[in-house]
Amino acid sequence: MLAAFSHLRSVTNLSCVFRLVLAFLCGAAIGLERSYKNRPAGFRTHILVCIAATAASMTGVYLYLNLHLPTDISRMGAQVVSGLGFLGAGTIFVTKKPTVRGLTTAAGLWVSGVIGLAIGGGFYEGALLTTAAVLITETCFSRVTQNLRRVEAFQITLHYREKPALDQVMRLCKDCRLAVENLQVTSDSAVAEPDYLAVLTLRPRVISLFAQRGMEKGELLEKIRPIPGVLDIR
Repeated sequence: MLAAFSHLRSVTNLSCVFRLVLAFLCGAAIGLERSYKNRPAGFRTHILVCIAATAASMTGVYLYLNLHLPTDISRMGAQVVSGLGFLGAGTIFVTKKPTVRGLTTAAGLWVSGVIGLAIGGGFYEGALLTTAAVLITETCFSRVTQNLRRVEAFQITLHYREKPALDQVMRLCKDCRLAVENLQVTSDSAVAEPDYLAVLTLRPRVISLFAQRGMEKGELLEKIRPIPGVLDIR
């Protein structure tokens, strides 16, 4: 613990002002980054969450230490953490793709509240280090995730007559590091030599995320067409 904060850990007028100002700065630092990226919860929201959590934490400490009431210091903080779940849920929404957006913003609101609780309890070192870690995560690591290849599933429709053809296609997909997520097969049993129609949902395996060049879909189709028994592939 830093000796410079020793006289600010008890609940006094000076320490209250210091904690609220520190909560304002920590919440503003996190919210400023969210506002810059046009996220649902931005500058003011993070400040309010951090200040409110700080006030709740200070209230619990004040009731116990200054008024000597038989209360649990951590109870108000626990209610803040659970209440932040409802606030964060409002920033999460599902798009049409479908993808989920707003999870990072919701996590930022939650951690802002936790930082506020730490400040209100006098744990300034933990609050400052957590704020720095959040800013590093939201600024530096966002560039790392943007450079990662997006692994999206795709479907191929296989029209074949001989059953071993499907086994060869699935073996080829496995050799090309493609995982078969779903398989649907239908057949026309009304004819003497029934045809089969298989719909395969494929996704590149995680191990190929950092590959410089993955197999193109066109290359996969060209490898499947010569397999005996395959009538059509698209």
